[in-house]
Amino acid sequence: MHQKDDCVFCQIVSGEAHCHLIHEDELTMTFLDIFPSSPGHTLIITKQPFTDIFEVTPQALSAVASRSIAVAAALNQQFKPAGLGVFQLNNAAAGQTVFHYHMHLIPKYDDAELSIHSNTLADAGDLSALACQLRTHLE
Repeated sequence: MHQKDDCVFCQIVSGEAHCHLIHEDELTMTFLDIFPSSPGHTLIITKQPFTDIFEVTPQALSAVASRSIAVAAALNQQFKPAGLGVFQLNNAAAGQTVFHYHMHLIPKYDDAELSIHSNTLADAGDLSALACQLRTHLE
């Protein structure tokens, strides 16, 4: 497992860092990516600090996968995208930038370039409103 002190996702789990929370349960947290590659870009993370698929337990992996079904449906209801990308990256060579097990759910729109990461910080107010709307779809 990785060092918790320098991990933003560990800081979110502990409450030390803010996120735009959509859902939380015993094993996972779901929130909006603050650097979204498209509107609705959502992350599902394990609460335990597993680095990647090589460390995650079957129980935690199953919890992330199970949560992704409901979140995908909520994103589809909210955005009606042309498609939905589901990504899970392992190690820097594969594009992993936060070394804490997580899954990306990224709505894709016609003519939009495929991208997992963005350098553009989203507006916090927009993310807050969107998180609220997505929570409603999950109820």
